[in-house]
Order: sequence, then C-alpha cells, then structure tokens
Amino acid sequence: MDTTLLKGLNVLEAVARSSGPRGVSELARELALTKSNVHRTLQTLATAGYVRPGSVAGTYECTLKLFEMASGIVARIDVRQSADPFMQQLARLTKETIHLSILDGLDVIYLNKIESPQPVRAYSTIGGRAPAHCVASGKALLAWQRDAVLQQLPERLTAPTGRSLATRDALLDELGRIRRQGFAVNRGEWREGVGGIAAIVFDVTGAPIAAIGISGPLERLRPASIRKYSQLVMEAALGLSRALGYARSSYPPAAA
Repeated sequence: MDTTLLKGLNVLEAVARSSGPRGVSELARELALTKSNVHRTLQTLATAGYVRPGSVAGTYECTLKLFEMASGIVARIDVRQSADPFMQQLARLTKETIHLSILDGLDVIYLNKIESPQPVRAYSTIGGRAPAHCVASGKALLAWQRDAVLQQLPERLTAPTGRSLATRDALLDELGRIRRQGFAVNRGEWREGVGGIAAIVFDVTGAPIAAIGISGPLERLRPASIRKYSQLVMEAALGLSRALGYARSSYPPAAA
C-alpha cells in the first residue's frame, strides 16, 4: 500500500468536505498526522492544482479541479441525463424540491435536485448523503434490494428523530408496504418537520438504480397531498425507467 498517496487523499478529502478554508494545524489534529507532513501534502496538492491558499494566511481550500473531474464522470451517468425532463415536470406539478438519488452502501447520495420555489422548503445539496432508512428515496431503493442485502442491516438502526425506524424488523415491515404500494414516504424521519415521497427507477435489465422523489415541509405533505403526489412521483419514476429501456408496465417484485 502506498501510504503517502493514501495520506494525500485523506488530506484532500478533508479539505473538500470543509465549508471553508482549513489550516495546517487543524488538519493535522483531525487526521492524526504531523504538521510538516500535512504542509508538504498541501504544497503538492497545490502544485497539482487541487488546492490553493485560502483568504486567511496559512489556510487552504479546494479549487474547481475536483468538480471538473467529477462533472465528466457524472455526465456519463445516463440516469442523471435522462431524469431531467421528468424532474422538471414533477417540479412544475408539485412546487416542491425534487431529488434524484442513488444508493451507496446504507446511504443515499443526492445525484441531482431541483429547488422548490417556495420560501419554506427542504434543504439539501447535490452530493450530500442521508441514511437510506430515514428518507423516502433511500427506503424506495432498499425496498427492491435482495433479501441477502437487507439481512445485513444492523438490528438497531440510527434514529435521528422520534419518528425514525429504529430496528431492522420495523424497516423490513415498511419495505414490504413500499413494494406493495409502489412508493415510499418519509414522515420526518431524517429531519424534524421535513418529509418526502419517492419511487424506484429501474434500468433496462430491471435492476433498481435510482429513486426520484419530492421533499418538503410536513405541513404541506399532509395525507391528501401524499395521495395526490405519490401518483405523480410513481408516474415520473416509471417514465424515467422506460426512458432507460425498462420494458415492463409496472414494478416487479423485489429479488429474493
């Protein structure tokens, strides 16, 4: 293993995750490295164009090089490109925040989003993560995973709010309902007062590859709205699936 390369990547990731410029000393403490090691690494990253000096002396921040590299990768993800018209239509019909999400382990990653035009709305970032069992898109994605994958979930789950599903058994019951009804609902299980509705997206092989959904304040996502919007979300998800080559007229059962 190339430990020098690994340390460099750890430093780069720490700077990239930060909301502002980072200093050598704080990075050294966070990563359990020496200040001289961190300083040399930052100098190398600066020479390569990945970081630059921050506005405060002795600090560093990321350049746009990572974004430029990631953009090329994201551009090759067909689901993101194909999803745009379906997301736009869903945004027009619901006036809520629209997300396109993928599963990464036991988390969802927001691949794309459209902000709600309303002053009170759900806040998130492209590239951001959330526990899959706490959000509608994550539950929709988990609902169509193989049983062997679901059995690997811990018996006790993190519970960020009082409404979160705190056990694997409770989650499995919920996933069964999601498969039967075709959509997932988040009732304030990740953030207090924020909910969502999502449905699964399949590729040409019938594999679950993404979820499309809406997020907004629970005061707007009441039962009547959920009934109305869930149909729109399922139509958008099935339309996107068909655009990706999915040929069935309805969702298949989850794989065993």
